[in-house]
Amino acid sequence: MNPFPVRAITLDLDDTLWPFAPIGARVELVMHAWLSTNCPRTAGQFPIERMRDLRDELNAANPHLVHDFSAMRRMTLERAMQLAGDDPVHAEAAFEAFFAERNRVEFYPDAIEALQRLAARVPLAALSNGNADLTRIGVHTHFAFQLGAREHGAPKPAASIFHAACARLGASPYHVLHVGDDIVMDVVGAARAGLRTCWLNREGLPWPHDDVRPDLQFASLTALADWLDAQHSSEKEEAAA
Repeated sequence: MNPFPVRAITLDLDDTLWPFAPIGARVELVMHAWLSTNCPRTAGQFPIERMRDLRDELNAANPHLVHDFSAMRRMTLERAMQLAGDDPVHAEAAFEAFFAERNRVEFYPDAIEALQRLAARVPLAALSNGNADLTRIGVHTHFAFQLGAREHGAPKPAASIFHAACARLGASPYHVLHVGDDIVMDVVGAARAGLRTCWLNREGLPWPHDDVRPDLQFASLTALADWLDAQHSSEKEEAAA
């Protein structure tokens, strides 16, 4: 891997720092349990699968909110309560039950130590299409800021969200490394926006594209931290020469 300057890193969250599938399975159960206790008519009329169908229907009817998962979740809850005859005023409390569980994550074993090592070298910014809250999760101190698709107004792979993060970091895209697991949203999107890219390929999958390739590919964040340490050591030696 050829060396190149990295002055800042933008980092995906779901399936990069923690696996999302266990969270996705739990939040549905927790929210349905809350509804069963507090809005039983809604729970009865909208079991988990039917609630998913309703959310899909509302997503299709509101494409302008496709980047805002929290707004769509609230809208789904309000609509379900209205249809079932419960007071939609309960939607915010139901959302809070969902959101608390959504932010109960189990990090990949390498994630926390690697975050500490990366943050000691360069500024980190979280860049996500999801609605994880780093303050609730407890790792916000490792990041200069968090920029989500909801706050920005457009999701990855739109170039604008990458450029907005680079502007806040005060670095040119060429000097910012974006790290993530998703081939299209993270690697292709960031590369086409002019950033350097690192594909976090924990499963050892083959790269599927010929026209766009990641600058770096690692199976763990530890390996990325090792690479960045070596980069900084090399730059320090060159500066001293």
